[in-house]
This record gives sequence, structure tokens and C-alpha cells, in this order.
Amino acid sequence: MDNEGIDRRGLSSEKKRLLIYAHYYIPDTASTGQILKELAEGLLDQFDITVICVVPSYLGTIEDRYKAHKFYRENINGVKVLRIRVPEFSKANKASRIKNILSYFLGAMIATFKVGKMDYVFSISQPPVLGGLLGVWGKWVNRLRGGHTKFIYNIQDFNPEQILAVNYSRNRLVIGAMMLLDKFSCRQSNLIITVGRDLVETVKHRFKGKKVPKTVMINNWIDEKEIYPLPADDPKVMEFKKKYGLDGKFVIMYSGNIGLYYDLEKLVKMLKQFRKGHTLTGKWEDGLKTADGREVVFAFVGAGSVLAKLVSYKERHHFENMVFIPYQKKEDLIYSLNAADVHWCVNAKGIKGVSVPSKAYGIMAVGAPILVVLEEGTEARKLIEETNCGRCCEPGNYECVAQNIRWFIERAGTGVVKQMGANGREFLEKNLTREVSVRRYAEEILKL
Repeated sequence: MDNEGIDRRGLSSEKKRLLIYAHYYIPDTASTGQILKELAEGLLDQFDITVICVVPSYLGTIEDRYKAHKFYRENINGVKVLRIRVPEFSKANKASRIKNILSYFLGAMIATFKVGKMDYVFSISQPPVLGGLLGVWGKWVNRLRGGHTKFIYNIQDFNPEQILAVNYSRNRLVIGAMMLLDKFSCRQSNLIITVGRDLVETVKHRFKGKKVPKTVMINNWIDEKEIYPLPADDPKVMEFKKKYGLDGKFVIMYSGNIGLYYDLEKLVKMLKQFRKGHTLTGKWEDGLKTADGREVVFAFVGAGSVLAKLVSYKERHHFENMVFIPYQKKEDLIYSLNAADVHWCVNAKGIKGVSVPSKAYGIMAVGAPILVVLEEGTEARKLIEETNCGRCCEPGNYECVAQNIRWFIERAGTGVVKQMGANGREFLEKNLTREVSVRRYAEEILKL
């Protein structure tokens, strides 16, 4: 790792220069950080790429080696990375999170002057609103240098729409200001890339009656060569199951951010009827068992702002067949995902046209069936329905969710459940690979 004083080497005069504002980047486990890592490395044949991001800190803590300087330079697999030191934070503490985000925003503005002139600036919609403004800033700074820099705004999540959907804030002044600023970023962009068909409609709705910024849709993806189905007796999968008490159980898993946008608190309350000791008829007998005789366990893998509430609920209600598992390293994700018989893919009501849960791609990659709690017409639900790789319910329809859980329990180990998972993997291999999506990114950027 080089500190701020090291010079820059290996710049290519033949390739166009692309600056990416990433917020999080590997080794952080944020889904956008993983996507941008694979995008950046996939574009290296066409572009000379620099990423501006924070020091590794997604879970709130920072290693001592990243506390001595304000900026750190690294080269990761051919991508030049300029990291910004930010303060540590708690995901449960709103003030500390805001301080952390503002430190990144201001640091990234300064870092823009440290990376040289760029042909393209690429920014994602994280942090909310500020991510888009960084893209505008990068475009302006580079044009002041005499360049003809183009700005690509990659909207993974729409805000303030997402904030409104989960009642995080109803302050009219704040929401109005956020909307004005993000629409400004959209207008300043030369291209908006969204990750779902319903998100394209949101762009059109924002600019109804006015000129709509150029917008295309490119699905997110999973690297199908890194995440793929493994046999149930794979040693690493077995090791994971034994470590967390999942061995020999029927595992219904949620894997990802345990945060505000997934209605997890109410879903966990609904799961009370599936506690150990209940039967499908609601009686308290020997225990909840599947058709093939396995006990049912609900596993939550990850961390986030509502994790403590879920753990507290489990303890208060003696929910013995619910387990909480920490985030897994990227190289171990294949084993944790393969440990589940069924995976959740959920969002809270109101997220339609706002966000696409990337976890759907990882589930399809391991060939697992999906318990879907998403609004009709959302990108992920459309994909799942079109491929018949899961069973779907509307958010808030907890009776339907319970019925679908029972459906999987009653058919555990059967061919119909296995075929569901196989359908998802087959579709992903043809349509949702890194190669397909990265090629489209390169084509759309180079058209500008």
C-alpha cells in the first residue's frame, strides 16, 4: 500500500480515462462495492480506471493502518484506488453515520484534484443524493481543466423516494431539497444507467412533461464462475453448517444487509408461528418438521441497523430455531449461500421503482429456490416470475408469506423445489452474467 506521497505510474495514453466514485470498494462487503469492483476490472481493456472510495469501513470500524494519513493510494488488480480516511461509526447511530458520509463526500471532492484529467466520470447513487453530486463535481472540475468530460450516473437506488418508502423522514423541506438536488444530478448527467425496468419508469416520472435525461437499463449481475451450486456434502458447506448449528436442518436463509428497507421486523414477528415446537397446524408438539423429516431453521446472515431488534425479539420469544450469523468474507460467500435450502428475497412496500435487491442474483447463481416478498412489477420479481425460480407475495401480505413457507416445508427435498433452483441458475448463465452486463456498460459509455 502506497501513501499520499507516492507518484502515479502505469498510466496509458491509449485508453480513455474513467474516474469512478464508489463510496465503498473491496474488501468492503457492500453489494455496490462488489459490483463496482467487478465492473472496474471488467472495463480495464477499454479504460484506464481510477476509483475514489473510503478506506475499508463498511461495518463501522477502521484498521489502524488506515488511520495515519488522509489519503491512501493502492493498485488492486490493475485498478488505481484512492482511499479517503473517514471517522468510525455505528450503523445504529444516525449522527455518526452522517458524519462518516459527509467526511467521504468532502474528502472525495478534494481527491478529485489528485487524480488528473478524466474523459469520463462515473458515480453511483450512494451515498443518497451526494453520490450524484460527486459525479457533477467531477464533471465540472475536469471541464475546468479543459476536457470534454462526460458524466455517467449509475442509479442503484432512488432517493428521496427510498427514504419516503420506509418512513425514515417525512420532513418536507429535507425531502424537497433532496429531490431538487438529485434531479439536478440527473440533468447534469450525459447518461443515466439504472438497474431495473421499473427504475427507468421512475426517471420518466420524475421528469414528467419535461425533457427526460438519456436513460438505459443494465441489470446487475453475479460472477457465475465465483458463485455456483455446490453439492450438499461439500466439505466447506458442511463446515459452515456445523459451525452455526445448521447441519441436518432445512435452512431458510436471509443473506445481506439487515437494514431498514426490508420489513424484517414484521416478517420475524410473522415467523413466530414457525418456532421450534410448533407444527404446521399450530400445535406445540415435537417440533416443526419438513416432509423429509428435517427441523426448520431460519438463518439471518449479515449485519445492519435493525439486527439488534431482531436478536432481541428472538430472545424474548425463545425462538430457538432462529440463528444470526455474521457477514461472510467474499471468498466464503459461495459456502454460506449454498448452505440454504431456500433463500429470502425481500423489500419493504414502496420500494417498487426505487431499488433492485442484488441478492436475487446470488441466490439464482447457487441454484436455490426463492421466497419472494416483492411488489408486482419490480425488476427482481419479474425475473423470478419469468424464470419460475421462486414463489411470490406482496410486501405486507404476511398470510401469503406464511403459506409459501409452508409450501416449501411440505415439499422439501422434492423435484419441484430442486427444479425451481435449477431454473434460476440456467437463466442467470444466459442473461445475468458479469460478461454480458460489463460489455453493455462499455458500449453505452463509449457511445457518448
